[in-house]
Amino acid sequence: MRHGVQGVQAWTDGEWMVRGIPGPAATKTYRCPGCDQEIRPGVPHVVAWPADGRGDLTDRRHWHSGCWRARDRRGPVVQRSRNAPRYG
Repeated sequence: MRHGVQGVQAWTDGEWMVRGIPGPAATKTYRCPGCDQEIRPGVPHVVAWPADGRGDLTDRRHWHSGCWRARDRRGPVVQRSRNAPRYG
């Protein structure tokens, strides 16, 4: 099986379909919405999208597994432009 197990998870912001992506299946670079850092190819992570079925493929987000598990304990991350300084 290319992708990990898919299931529904309930969070304070609703229900989400979540699928684990094993390292060998991760072939692209994504930006994690939890920490605003890159998820490099080969890094295991999760992909999540609203479970209500009203979304489409553009609603899918790739998260570091730890960022996904900590999303209720963390505030929203301000998205930086690619040219913005990393710290400051």
